[in-house]
Amino acid sequence: MATNQKNASNSARGASDGDTSDTKAQGAAKVLRTNDIVAEQAGASDALVTAIPLNPIKALEHGYDNALAPPTGKAVEPGNSALTASTTTEDTGTAKTGGAATLGTNANVASLGRVRVDASARLLTTNQGVPIGDNQNTLTLGLRGPSLLEDFILREKITHFDHERIPERIVHARGSGAHGYFEAYDEMTRYTRASPFAEKGKITPVFARFSTVAGERGSKDTARDARGFAVKFYSDEGNWDLVGNNIPVFFIQDAMKFPDLVHALKPEPHHGMPQAASAHDTFWDFVSLMPESTHMLMWVMSDRGIPRSYRMMQGFGVHTFRLVNEQGRSVFCKFHWKPLQGTHSLVWDEAVKISGANPDFHRADLWESIESGEFPEWELGLQIFTEEQAEGFSFDVLDSTKLIPEELIPLTPVGRMVLNRNPDNFFAETEQVAFCTAHVIPGIDFSNDPLLAGRIHSYVDTQITRLGGPNFHEIPINSPLAQVQNNQRDGLHRQSLHRGRVAYEPNSLAGGCPFQAGNMGFVSFPEAISDDKVRGKPKKFAEHYAQATLFFDSQTAVEKAHIAAAFRFELSKVGVPAIRERMLSSLVNVSRELAAEVAYGLGLGVPEAMPKAIVDPAPPEVTVSPALSLMALPGECGVRTRQIAVLVEDGVHHASLVALHGALTDAGAVVHLVGPRVGMFVGNAGEKIEANRSLENAPGFLFDALIVPDGGEAIQALAANGHTMDFIKDMFRHCKTILALGNGQELLAMAGIRPGTVEDKGILMADTVDAAEIATAFISAVAAHRHLSRDSEPPAK
Repeated sequence: MATNQKNASNSARGASDGDTSDTKAQGAAKVLRTNDIVAEQAGASDALVTAIPLNPIKALEHGYDNALAPPTGKAVEPGNSALTASTTTEDTGTAKTGGAATLGTNANVASLGRVRVDASARLLTTNQGVPIGDNQNTLTLGLRGPSLLEDFILREKITHFDHERIPERIVHARGSGAHGYFEAYDEMTRYTRASPFAEKGKITPVFARFSTVAGERGSKDTARDARGFAVKFYSDEGNWDLVGNNIPVFFIQDAMKFPDLVHALKPEPHHGMPQAASAHDTFWDFVSLMPESTHMLMWVMSDRGIPRSYRMMQGFGVHTFRLVNEQGRSVFCKFHWKPLQGTHSLVWDEAVKISGANPDFHRADLWESIESGEFPEWELGLQIFTEEQAEGFSFDVLDSTKLIPEELIPLTPVGRMVLNRNPDNFFAETEQVAFCTAHVIPGIDFSNDPLLAGRIHSYVDTQITRLGGPNFHEIPINSPLAQVQNNQRDGLHRQSLHRGRVAYEPNSLAGGCPFQAGNMGFVSFPEAISDDKVRGKPKKFAEHYAQATLFFDSQTAVEKAHIAAAFRFELSKVGVPAIRERMLSSLVNVSRELAAEVAYGLGLGVPEAMPKAIVDPAPPEVTVSPALSLMALPGECGVRTRQIAVLVEDGVHHASLVALHGALTDAGAVVHLVGPRVGMFVGNAGEKIEANRSLENAPGFLFDALIVPDGGEAIQALAANGHTMDFIKDMFRHCKTILALGNGQELLAMAGIRPGTVEDKGILMADTVDAAEIATAFISAVAAHRHLSRDSEPPAK
């Protein structure tokens, strides 16, 4: 085009300088115009605009039928792509500018490959690409003189460092994430037009993030808390964020109370304590005055509040959502994620000790399992039900403190999620990922849940502050794979270079583009509502205890004991006795048995029950639901990824350990050799054995099972080490599987675990020659995760 302009300029100059009379005569016969690309573009633009004499869909903005079926916008294809360009020079690019934009594309919405960086064989540079000659020394006046303000390299480096941190999330600050995919089992078009469920076998990329709720970014992984479970689906119709928790209900019914809840849950403002814990006055003061929180408290005080791993916890969408199909028909649904590894937890003593030895326990577990090729997997199930069914329930499905028992609405499995790639950079991906409940796609819509309504606003608002402005969607981890085309412009950190001069709709200068999608796009479900504008809640919201009782009554005896112990621990930390008593009076409405157990541990009597907000609630349809117990999902993976500790010392019987190591490794377990120190040891026949863990840096509570070897010399040395007894006792106290070979049984006896302990308590004894044969029984015992029949049985003294 530059050549054309140059020729046009020369042509125009020739028509006025030294032309012959013949040329002048020819010029007089027609209108002389400059052969200018800008003038040509202007004329062609007029033709394009003329093709759209009016807004063709304006008349269709009105009326109920058009509201149900919005019209698709109209577009006119320009005769020349230059007509919609920002500049006539877009084809005269440099290495920096490249060429013209590919028509109809936004290059910012591609795979993350476009932003990955590698510095192999490259010079160190400034952010402006200037090679840095010396990265060791500040520019000074002489070797001992003052530093100079002109040192732009120092200033850039320090300034960037000073601004490396962004505001952390107010809640869910501490988390870990991974990439993967969702695979649909079958098409679900009967219920929804949502892209991930459009056809059998369809693959949708995802990014999932798991988190604690209360703690700050630097807190510990194993605090007693709810866990976030958020999944971003990069669908071909845009991003859908399913933002939930590992618990299917929440503390409050209405978003109006969310700031109060978080203020009560966070460290008390006068001294900033406690961190990542709810065992303090302000939290229990608030929830004891909000009986609607009772159901959620039961879940958090259960073993769900201290999961063994992110890979071993369920996920829930919490709210009731709508599914909408192509015909505009709608059903309600709730989302459930079930882990292939099963639902397993820590015990409290174990969780407390792990937090000191490895505060990154869950983060490391997720990372290492993916790095080793053991990809975590969850099945997505939907509870699908009609509005008519919902009306008949004894509870309100718009109440986020309630769940729907699976006995009422069974789960329909619809697909699986596999996490198979760790992030390249924690900050750029896991820390900057922005989940928003407002991010839905055609086929997914909201219900009138008042807590959900507040989240729809709050999440977007929070991300604008946290990520520096309204363009957080352009950060690579947040950008969709679907095309982004709209008239939003400018703002902090804008990256897209929009072609053309049009940033509004409707338009004709861009041929009407981009135009509204009509029924091809997202259309809200037209729920018919005729009611008064009020502040209040339906009467069914007033029932606060039936499902808390359902949850407690559905637990095993050991799980009930753990719930009581958790309440005792938490409430014993409360400094105001009246708050303890108030909470106890609320627990009486859940279970007098539970209240009595808690009251005894606090040195209190069982108080009168707290008056209920409703005296004659509808009777619950379900009073016991086995699916609410962690024991309902043991998992399908056996001992895959289970961490097995094998004690080693000089003189350990080598052949038996080789046999067990091979059997466990073949079964997918991870075997760690743990010695008094790391490094080489010598087996009973001179073999070399390398310990990768020590009794000091890897205490017993970090492992899932223990093998105590044979070998007289080794056993004597281990017995003389003070850490050994703690290692074994923690294994026993936390109900884990222990196998002792030969002389190793003597170590168990020293720890108070006498030979002859029954095998159904996870204690296996064997002669050394039988090591290979006992491997199968050991593997089966480890697969049970924990042997709770000895939950309250301490080692003998």
